[in-house]
Amino acid sequence: MGSTDEKAREEENKKMEAPKVAPFDLNDFTIIKEGEAEILMHAKNEVFFNKTQVNNRDMSIAVLRTFISKYKLEHEALSSKRLKTGPKASDVSTIEVEATMDSITHNENSNGDCHVSKEISQDETSSIVEYQSSNQEGKGQGELKPPRVLEALSASGLRALRYAREVDGIGQVVALDNDKVSVEACKRNIKFNGSVACSKVESHLVDARVYMLTHSKEFEVVDLDPYGSPSVFLDSAVQSVVDGGMLMCTATDMAVLCGGNGEVCYSKYGSYPLRGKYCHEMALRILLACIEVFYLMKFSIWSAPIHDQEWVTSILEDVKSMKDRYPAYERISAVLTTISEELPDVPLFLSLHNLCATLKCTSPSAVMFRSAVINAGYRISGTHVNPLGLKTDAPMDVIWDIMRCWVKNHPVKAQPPDQAGSVILAKEPILQANFTRAVASLSKAQAKKVARFLPNPERHWGPKLRAGRQITSKHASLLGPEVVNGLNNHEEVEEPSKRKKTEDPTPNSS
Repeated sequence: MGSTDEKAREEENKKMEAPKVAPFDLNDFTIIKEGEAEILMHAKNEVFFNKTQVNNRDMSIAVLRTFISKYKLEHEALSSKRLKTGPKASDVSTIEVEATMDSITHNENSNGDCHVSKEISQDETSSIVEYQSSNQEGKGQGELKPPRVLEALSASGLRALRYAREVDGIGQVVALDNDKVSVEACKRNIKFNGSVACSKVESHLVDARVYMLTHSKEFEVVDLDPYGSPSVFLDSAVQSVVDGGMLMCTATDMAVLCGGNGEVCYSKYGSYPLRGKYCHEMALRILLACIEVFYLMKFSIWSAPIHDQEWVTSILEDVKSMKDRYPAYERISAVLTTISEELPDVPLFLSLHNLCATLKCTSPSAVMFRSAVINAGYRISGTHVNPLGLKTDAPMDVIWDIMRCWVKNHPVKAQPPDQAGSVILAKEPILQANFTRAVASLSKAQAKKVARFLPNPERHWGPKLRAGRQITSKHASLLGPEVVNGLNNHEEVEEPSKRKKTEDPTPNSS
């Protein structure tokens, strides 16, 4: 027993030791602070860091805090139940999917990180999708250990450091990367963040897929946030999560998920996307379907609810109770508020502007249209992925009848008879729409004037370059000219492929 205790102490001491890092000059780095963590970033873009993803990281921290709270309550309840009735297995497993798109603004500069179309700052971040499945065994037996977290693709280690420093009750945080420079940076940042980080965070140079496959069911939480598609990591990730644990997944290839290249999407996710205003929600559903079926079905799309409303409410309450601890509080609270009022059982949504474009008519106000749907006996809500989107359980024949009634009072110019709008309007409405303002035509957030969709916090707010790429003048639209000039020591930036022409050669002597 003595030797065993000594080994345990030695292992604990090793964890407490600061990681060994190569000597470096602090003047070569910029200190970036986010939440309670600080990281050192080299000016040469050696390690990937996306400032925009603060929304994603804040949302992940909020979800992780709620998970740990429920994890403890669940353990206590199961322990108490087993004392009375004996062991019984059953509870929930949670998957959080953040398809980096928690807000859409009206800025026309789209930079395309895990999203597409009108500026998705990725904010990019993140909509929360909770999938519940049964089968949890082993919980409630003995002492509850602090949940272990695996960050499969850590880069600078900022996310892992924030988890360790900001989330109470968390256990060991294992940060992985297969890039040597990134692992060195992560270890440097662990040491830079002091004793708490050194005691809780460890960094390894390894292929995340191999590590997760060889550490089956060892982590209560696995976090996937790759540069691009997470599909190649999903199979190994779900095997690394314990029963009753949580998988957090971020996709940053929204152009693919939203229909930019259907063949690529099918090869990666096993689903073929459709272009439309609802493409961002479809992207979430495609990702969920991929996680659930692992290509066992063709052309699969997740049609069940994508949010657990009880979870969303708990997370929102927690976020509001400690708003000072979230750098992106305004944005993530706006997203969570919108999600909390969204119809959970209605897949995809309508665009009122698209309906009017089809009929070539002026548009009713959102309040009038929502009132007509409610007065017809159906439910309607907004959607977190589009400020103009409307979710409703009203069938399309009812929707078109409402629009036909609207056009009767707001006539349109005559259109060719073969046009879609002409065909729709040629039919008399069966339902006589009532546009009298309904009490529930405004959501609670709208009635209280709570912000639901926020503009970007600054110019050039969007996804950044992959680590290691040379920064040139063509990246000014992404990073801003000031940043580009600063990163290049205020020297003139040249395109690598456009070298200066040399002076005319001396003419040959005759």
